[in-house]
Amino acid sequence: MTNNYPLIVGVTGASGLIYAVRTLKYLLEADRAVELVASKSTYMVWQSEQNIRMPAEPTLQEEFWREKAGVPNSGKLRCHPWQDVGANIASGSFRTQGMMIIPCSMSTLGKLAAGLSSDLLERAADVQLKEGRKLVLVPRETPFSLIHLRNLTTLAEAGARIVPAIPAWYHNPQTIEDLVDFVVARALDQLGIDCVPLKRWKEEEGSQ
Repeated sequence: MTNNYPLIVGVTGASGLIYAVRTLKYLLEADRAVELVASKSTYMVWQSEQNIRMPAEPTLQEEFWREKAGVPNSGKLRCHPWQDVGANIASGSFRTQGMMIIPCSMSTLGKLAAGLSSDLLERAADVQLKEGRKLVLVPRETPFSLIHLRNLTTLAEAGARIVPAIPAWYHNPQTIEDLVDFVVARALDQLGIDCVPLKRWKEEEGSQ
């Protein structure tokens, strides 16, 4: 698919919203177009983990995410209310590069594995699967129960790519952001997007 099509980024109520923030940072800095939908639970996680209220109104939410990502102007970002199941990303006729759900809760994972779509995020992900487009899931949970593992297997068999939020250390991380960025880079790799500065395995200094 051409890079002119937008990428859908879904954010759920799993712990680890920094993964979503860093993903947006690199996509927008690379002048990408992003259609973002945050689940209802995401609002509660911002409140509980950061004591921050995420606005519901799309324009204000765009400003919110841009502020958190530190990218005020670059790229194109459009935010959708979680309950707007009539949005463009709910239709297979709306062309995209695919979708990433980061972080992905086990609740969302279970619904997708069962073919359920009770909100826009789940509907958009279901559309990617039925259209044969790329769907990348970044689960942030430990340990995995047998139910979780079976749901992950079902989604992998349906064509989704599973990228658990498990960082590496061979790139000599110095900060929490370095660890997060490794996961973000590997998730974006599944979509053919290379916009995160990352020292890769056995890559010589200065070869990027």
